[in-house]
Amino acid sequence: MGQRADRFVQCLLAACLWQLAGGSLAAANEFHTPSISALRVEWRAALDQLHTEIGDRSAAAATLSFAVQRRVRASDPRSMPAFVQLSAITSEVFTGIGRSPIPVLLPFDTAAWLEARQNASADRADVARYQAEFQPVDLFHAGPSGYDATFSLAPGAGEGLPHRTFARPVEVQITGSLLVYDLADPAGGKGEPVKSLAAQFPDMRRFIREGYVRYAFTKFGVPYVVSIQCLDSVPKARRLACREAYPIAERFLRALRVVGGLPSRHRRDIASTLAGRPLVPSPDFVYRASGDIIARTGARRQSGRADNTAYSQIRFPLVRVPVAVRSQSFARRDKTRLTDGVYPWRDNFCEDRSFNVGQCSSGFGHQGQDIRPRPCTAEESAEGCDDKQQTIVAVRDSVVIRTPKQQAATLQINTRTEHIRFRYMHMNPSAMDDAGLINGRRLIEGEPIGVVSNYLDRPNGTSRHLHFDVQVFTRDGWLWVNPYTTLVSAYERLIQGRGREFGSEPVTAAASVDVIPTGTIRAAQNVGGEN
Repeated sequence: MGQRADRFVQCLLAACLWQLAGGSLAAANEFHTPSISALRVEWRAALDQLHTEIGDRSAAAATLSFAVQRRVRASDPRSMPAFVQLSAITSEVFTGIGRSPIPVLLPFDTAAWLEARQNASADRADVARYQAEFQPVDLFHAGPSGYDATFSLAPGAGEGLPHRTFARPVEVQITGSLLVYDLADPAGGKGEPVKSLAAQFPDMRRFIREGYVRYAFTKFGVPYVVSIQCLDSVPKARRLACREAYPIAERFLRALRVVGGLPSRHRRDIASTLAGRPLVPSPDFVYRASGDIIARTGARRQSGRADNTAYSQIRFPLVRVPVAVRSQSFARRDKTRLTDGVYPWRDNFCEDRSFNVGQCSSGFGHQGQDIRPRPCTAEESAEGCDDKQQTIVAVRDSVVIRTPKQQAATLQINTRTEHIRFRYMHMNPSAMDDAGLINGRRLIEGEPIGVVSNYLDRPNGTSRHLHFDVQVFTRDGWLWVNPYTTLVSAYERLIQGRGREFGSEPVTAAASVDVIPTGTIRAAQNVGGEN
């Protein structure tokens, strides 16, 4: 701990020197880390609600001790033995629920389960009867920032629900988070009240955003968001219309009960700061500024939006370098070429697509960045290099969010200082299924998870590249943010050289000052705590 603290102080001094240096190094094109708000949980209110939900079921009430222990700090789980006892019991169904530092709300009849367990009649095989007919949880992941869960409702299930045309189970996601990313979000905070749920959730907002209908509310001082992927249009045979999703989401919300979670020590807000970058300039890595998309390729002819936030310190997702981050749809319009066949990296987050992206000026965009690997040289091919087997790796220690046959694999990070997701697209779904890349699998940073491919609804459906994007949790739920700066930063660490922004003067090593690395900030914040 002493060495960590010394290193942190040294980095703080370096940051001060950086600020004093001024000049071109302190220019607006420097990268910075995200600003994150940490919320304070009202655990006494959660305890009162749990007590109310248990009600007069004597067998269930006898299982839990609701007396508050004042001999220990309120942040100590032992201060509320009812939650310690409850989390130990419900972990039989929701593994690791006690890791959540916020009250866990799920569509689960806690009182009935406790009573059945007392009577030795609780049966995990029949858990749907305790979950308003939602199937056993597809994904439950709790960590130091909060929890995420995905449930599904089979076609035809749910008494009282209207007839539906969809052919697959409907997935309902819920996230509760102690950490909220502070985005400049012009569309944030909007929505309409839900009168039928006003008594249970007085501040609830319902809105359609980025391809999901979302229900956002605050409980016990914590933001929760329930969402269902849907089409904001007429129903289709294999896609749910958002209006069809309303009664399913509301059935889910009405069934929410306190299921677990444990108090933890209070967190501090995480201020944005300069992101650490290599000191030594790279001789050949050149990138255009964030937001500098190819002219007239933005949705509705809008330009890109600059975002110099390195949202996380990640390992670059491809192994072999160099790579090209540039448009796959409008590449022929990009005339800027450094040498024969070599182009500077270029942002394509806000390129013209039909996807809703609140961070783009038009409200529509690409959602992520396209990464094209370089071809094998003749010498590499002779040694076994294969252009069609370019390895993709996990960018962080993470948990997979993906059901079988899905085209995308999402990696989620949940630590004391981050609640963030990374999505990979265009790998073959059958290959991902065979590799076990499905809900709940834990990955280690740098672990191979597939190869760059060209799958989009079918094999050869797109060019051979990796689509990579980033989502962060906000009071409106999970939102796409521009991953471009995060990728530039990760690539610089991989090649151990600082890139040059196209059109700017090269940065010299003599002028560079080391700033606080993101990882050091994370380590310093986590001294004495779980990461």
